[in-house]
Amino acid sequence: YYFPCQRWLAVEEDDGQIVRELVPVDEAFVKKDSENDGQSLATLGLEQKAKSTTYTVKVKTGDKKNAGTDANVFITLYGSKDDTGIVSLKASKINKNKFERGKVDEFTVESVDIGDLKKIKIGHDNKGNSTGWFLEWVEIDAPSLGQCLKFPCGRWLDKSEDDGAIERIIFPAELQTTEYIPFVPYEITVYTSDIFGAGTDANVFIVLYGSDGICTQQKSLCLNKREQRMYFERNSVNQFIVELEDVGDIIEKIRIGHKGGGLNSGWHLDRVAIRRLLPNGK
Repeated sequence: YYFPCQRWLAVEEDDGQIVRELVPVDEAFVKKDSENDGQSLATLGLEQKAKSTTYTVKVKTGDKKNAGTDANVFITLYGSKDDTGIVSLKASKINKNKFERGKVDEFTVESVDIGDLKKIKIGHDNKGNSTGWFLEWVEIDAPSLGQCLKFPCGRWLDKSEDDGAIERIIFPAELQTTEYIPFVPYEITVYTSDIFGAGTDANVFIVLYGSDGICTQQKSLCLNKREQRMYFERNSVNQFIVELEDVGDIIEKIRIGHKGGGLNSGWHLDRVAIRRLLPNGK
């Protein structure tokens, strides 16, 4: 069995996760790797993404005295087929100091397909100076499933409050579930030109347009400023696997640009290649 990764396991890199689930790939991919790194890895990224689901997890800490926690918070998502195992919520996309009173924190959780989401378990390790936590709610958005679910809590996770539990199993509120057309993974490869000053540190975004006026949301290709500094260098090839609205089998045009700002925002773009897995997996 071959389990390629080629991703960071680091709080300050990629999506912030320090544990990953990997799916096995055909030996042929690995053999191709040694012969033709670029194309093999490109195929691999999309194939692996098609077998996994990315969840955006939003966590609301209550607006009560001492509601925030310094403890390490973890979550497990339970689906109809499987569960994610224990996932540490370490890197909030919104707040450097996470789980503070009245604040919403956002995390990315990636897992192999666990089926329809049925319940979650969330808790903390009770370590640190201020450990007690009042959890208002958890919201989980799964674009590849076309579902956004709300898990109301409104209780303490505190050894000296409520029933003393520091982890809880929560079920989704059916009336607060939002359904939409599932997103699909696109592989976007960006080629920056080989001329003086071609690279950029700006925030690059893309929009895909299909037929009949269908288009995706505007999507930033970098997750943070660190990635903006790393990517889009002169004569570079950068690849991104992003989940977007399905614009159909034909992409009529794309809109790509950046938001300016910074010392080196000017960018000379050579070309963009886009690939999508068709419904039959090709």
